[in-house]
Amino acid sequence: MKQRRTEIRGAQRVTQIRGANRALVLQVLRRYHRLSRAELARRTGLSEGAVSRIAAELLEDKLIHEQGSENSTGGRPGTRLELNPHYHRSIGVDIRQFETLVSLGTLQGQVIETQRFRTPRSVAKTLELAAEHVNRLKAKECDQWIHGVGVSVRGIVDHELGVVEVGSSAAWNGMAVKAPLQAGTGLPVHVENNVRAAALAQYNSGSAEINGSRCMLFIRVDEGIGMGIVMDGKIYRGTHRSAGEIGQMVIADSPGGGAQDRPGCLESLAAHPAIFSRYNDLANESRGASGETESRIRKICHLAREGDPAAVQALRECMRYLGIGIANVIWALNADVVIIDGAITDAWPLVLEAIREQFPSGDEFRNFHNLILRPCSLGQGTGFTGALALPFVDLFEMGDVAGLPKAAVPEPAEVFGEDTGSLAGIS
Repeated sequence: MKQRRTEIRGAQRVTQIRGANRALVLQVLRRYHRLSRAELARRTGLSEGAVSRIAAELLEDKLIHEQGSENSTGGRPGTRLELNPHYHRSIGVDIRQFETLVSLGTLQGQVIETQRFRTPRSVAKTLELAAEHVNRLKAKECDQWIHGVGVSVRGIVDHELGVVEVGSSAAWNGMAVKAPLQAGTGLPVHVENNVRAAALAQYNSGSAEINGSRCMLFIRVDEGIGMGIVMDGKIYRGTHRSAGEIGQMVIADSPGGGAQDRPGCLESLAAHPAIFSRYNDLANESRGASGETESRIRKICHLAREGDPAAVQALRECMRYLGIGIANVIWALNADVVIIDGAITDAWPLVLEAIREQFPSGDEFRNFHNLILRPCSLGQGTGFTGALALPFVDLFEMGDVAGLPKAAVPEPAEVFGEDTGSLAGIS
């Protein structure tokens, strides 16, 4: 019995290492897009023989394909490899307060098609309509492999059970999302908080500076303020799955300009309602701040870029509070990358300046040395881009795809032998 259990453990270890090396190759191709086998070996630390075997498996699984040739300095030119955009698919469902988007995407996160519908007040009806749209997209992709459905939703989410524990409204509290969508579509479903899903998509978007960070903060400003934390490439959720609730951070001891209930919290001072309310006060306007605010904030940003005094002052005042909140998190987590997402980035030079003014300067403040502070590069589709990435998380972390035929597991000597190379970090 002891010998048998040892053999099983050994086989599992072999499989895990093979999967990890496959994942490493896929991660490098996601970052650098198109590389020869020799370049892959250099960037992964694996031997060329190991890379060739892994590439053969990935080609068979249609996860990668050959494209063109590298520039040769003599001898036979090598063929370059890249992620295959033609076979593997995911479907993303981005459930927003007023509108739900259902998108079909590729392994690289490219959006092929997006459908949308007005989000009903009923959670059950929202999920029913989402399933209908997923099935329409699925029907069009009969020759492709759909890995699953990623769902981006507001609130505190139990990503393992696929349940919204605390939603953006009371109707969503305790609502199951994963089970009804799996039943309605027949596909695996992955559910995540909208900001965390977008944070992971941004981290994996290809920028070497961002992808190599130890601690990335992704801060989304809209009707509220949320933050996704990516540590060493992994989403940090916290004990109660509520890490990143930066909007509840107390910044002042008096109410802000928005309509939030909690006095002095960051959301009441720097989210969309606060910006809109402050602008109205300065411009002597009396329009309400309820309902959809993104288009209104974009209008204020446009006015600020043109030099409108009320718009400039409203943004500067609210971004001062946002900068204080971000500085506090940097002090606590020693983050090296901060990404800002939301309509406020339409006035990025002004926003950047107002935020950076809250950061200390000087050699003694090491937490802020070489800090990267940038707007989100995913455009206005951060929610569905994040949702599209969720079904591929296991693939890029473990290297295997459930349901695809696997190549035979090599003998231990082949895996641990000199020709295979060791699991290494991405250079």
